[in-house]
Amino acid sequence: MRLHGSDDDDGTAPENTLPLINIVFLLLTFFMVAGALERTDLFNVSPPMSNSEQAAPDGGPLLLIGADGTLALNDQTIGEESLGKAVLGESKLVRIKADAASDAAFVVRLMEKLRQAGVEKVSLITMER
Repeated sequence: MRLHGSDDDDGTAPENTLPLINIVFLLLTFFMVAGALERTDLFNVSPPMSNSEQAAPDGGPLLLIGADGTLALNDQTIGEESLGKAVLGESKLVRIKADAASDAAFVVRLMEKLRQAGVEKVSLITMER
């Protein structure tokens, strides 16, 4: 195979293409790692809008509440009846990411169960307007 700029017949690539190949592999590795860094939720949750500019606290388990009442705690589906046992002694803070279409009375009932399980602080995650 004869490449442009190569006068020999040994089939090797010219010296100036090796750095280009290195850059392509570095970019490929970068995008593979960067694409895997974003955490995805177990199911689709669209939190309500808020005017608050305060950032959600880090740490503590994350409770997802779907529009249909589906619950997930730390990326594992969970039932309402076992929610108290699941967070018992785990943390004093629980972050809740509830769908905007979920029933408010249902969310308040879950917050009461969390309080009975010993959770002292609940943080509701919202989207900034």
